[in-house]
Amino acid sequence: MGKFVITKRTNGEFQFNLKAGNGQTILTSEGYTTKAACTNGIESVKTNSQDDSRFDRKEAKNGKPYFNLKASNGQIIGSSEMYESVSARENGIESVKKNAPEGTIDDQTV
Repeated sequence: MGKFVITKRTNGEFQFNLKAGNGQTILTSEGYTTKAACTNGIESVKTNSQDDSRFDRKEAKNGKPYFNLKASNGQIIGSSEMYESVSARENGIESVKKNAPEGTIDDQTV
């Protein structure tokens, strides 16, 4: 089962990573100024990850595919790593869909 790991950046902002059952990071958030905002971001991922239209499939300048998960207002909630192929990116999206809804929270800032 997946989990959301909350950490603190060196600049004091909070962020979360969604990790798959194997421990691999499949989605990384933006920085949040408060832990409450970070937790709201996690709830947004749980909700929006079930709607395929919220996944914005992109290609980096170096040609590598990746994706952003967006909220209903169009704001990016999280971004993926760079993938070697489009099919690997699609597998990453499926992993987010599978792991996010029941993902537990591992708060490493306390």
